[in-house]
Amino acid sequence: MPASLDWRATARSFGRILLWQGDITHLDTDAIVNAANSSLLGGGGVDGAIHRAGGLQILEECRAIRARQGSLPTGRAVLTTGGRLPARYVIHTVGPVWNGGRNNEPQLLADCYRHSLQLAAEQQVQSVAFPGISTGIYGYPKPEAVRIAVREAQQFLAAHPRPETIVFVAFDEESYRLYEQELAT
Repeated sequence: MPASLDWRATARSFGRILLWQGDITHLDTDAIVNAANSSLLGGGGVDGAIHRAGGLQILEECRAIRARQGSLPTGRAVLTTGGRLPARYVIHTVGPVWNGGRNNEPQLLADCYRHSLQLAAEQQVQSVAFPGISTGIYGYPKPEAVRIAVREAQQFLAAHPRPETIVFVAFDEESYRLYEQELAT
C-alpha cells in the first residue's frame, strides 16, 4: 500500500472522528501516535513498524529525549518529527501493561490519550491518528481499551478546537468492529 493512497476515501466518518483499517505508517495525517515502550528506542508491533518506516531521525530524537529525561513513564507522551513517514510528527506514548485492572491501568491508558491529544493541540495539528494502545503484547483487553480511547477522544474534541480530526486506525477486523460499535453508540 503506497503512502500516497487516499486513505480518506475508505475511512468511515463519525463527525470529527474517522475510523480506518490499515497500516498507520502509511497515513499522511499531521501526526501519528506510537504505542511506544518506555525506552523510546523502538520495539515490536506498531512501535517497531513506526521506527522502521520513519528511519534513523526518529530514533536519534528519541535518544536525545532519553538523554534529557530518562525513560518515558507510562501514560506520558513526547513528540518527535516523522522522519521518512508521511506524517509530520510522531507522538510517542507508553501504555500500561494489563494486570487485570489492579494497577490503575484504565487511568494510565486514559492518560496516554489525553497527553497525546494535548501535545497534538499544542503543535496545532489538524489531524492525529491513533493505533490501539496497549492492545498487543501489553495484553489490554481490546473492548475496554476501545471504550477508553473513544471516550477520551470525544471528551477532548468537545473541549478543544484542535486537532480537528482524530483517526482511529484498526490493524485488524476485530479492532475495526469494536471501534465501529463504540463510535456508533
